[in-house]
Amino acid sequence: MQFRGTDSYISTDDLTMAVNAAVTLERPLLVKGEPGTGKTELARQVSAALGLPMIEWHIKSTTKAQQGLYEYDAVSRLRDSQLGDEKVHDVANYIKKGKLWQAFAAEGKVVLLIDEIDKADIEFPNDLLQELDRMEFHVYETGETIKAVNRPIVIITSNNEKELPDAFLRRCFFHYIRFPDIDTMRQIVEVHHPGIKDSLLTTALTQFYEVRETAGLKKKPSTSEVLDWLKLLLAEDLTAEDLKRDGANALPKLHGALLKNEQDVHLFERLAFMARNGR
Repeated sequence: MQFRGTDSYISTDDLTMAVNAAVTLERPLLVKGEPGTGKTELARQVSAALGLPMIEWHIKSTTKAQQGLYEYDAVSRLRDSQLGDEKVHDVANYIKKGKLWQAFAAEGKVVLLIDEIDKADIEFPNDLLQELDRMEFHVYETGETIKAVNRPIVIITSNNEKELPDAFLRRCFFHYIRFPDIDTMRQIVEVHHPGIKDSLLTTALTQFYEVRETAGLKKKPSTSEVLDWLKLLLAEDLTAEDLKRDGANALPKLHGALLKNEQDVHLFERLAFMARNGR
C-alpha cells in the first residue's frame, strides 16, 4: 500500500516518503505547515490514491476528545423515561458514535483525518494518547471495549497555532510541508490551470513571490490564494503586459485574492508612496 501522489495533487518526494513511512509504522502522520499548503487535501488524496474510505473530524476550539469516541445523551434518556418509552431500557440507544469509533468499527481500512488539532484545548491531544496508540477505548455506559478491526491510517493536521505536547508528538510521524518553490508551484498550477500561457504564469508567479517576501507582511498569501488569483486573471483575460506595475502602484492587479487584511494593503500603498518620492 504505497502513496505516490495523484493526478490532481503534486506530492514532493519528502512528503510522499512521510506518508508511506507513517503507513508502514502504523503511526499517525502529523502534518504541519502554514494555512493553504494542502494539508487537509493531502488526506483526501491519500484516501483517493489508496482507494480507501475517508472519515473527517474537523476540530474547533470547543471540541473535546471525548466527542471523537462517543457521547452519551443522558438528557434524552431521562426524557424518554418520563414518557415511558421502551427504548430507555437499552443504554446503547443513547450512545452517539464519534469519528474514532466509526473508524475503528469500519469493515475495512479507512483514512481518518483529524483536521486542525491545534484549534482545540491544549489537553485535547493528551486526551487521545492512549486511544490512538492502542487503537481501542472503553465505553463505560455499556461496559464494552471498542477495538479497531483494521488499524486506520490517521492523518493529523496542525497550523502551528499552539505547541503540541511532547508525549503526543512521540507517538506521531512528523512532516512539515514547506512552502513550494517556484518550480513546484508551476507544477501545481499546471494541474489546476492546464495550458496557462508561460509569459502570464512567469509574471504572475514572480509578483506572487515578491509579495510573499515583502518585509512586514502580516499574512503571506498561500498556495490556495495564488490559485484563486490566477483563476481571476484568466477569467479577466489579462496578459503578462497587463500585470506590469509602476512605482505609482505597488499593488498587484486583483490584489484582494492575495492580500487579506487592510494592514498589508496599506503596507504596499506606503511602498508605492515611498517609490514615488524617491525614498
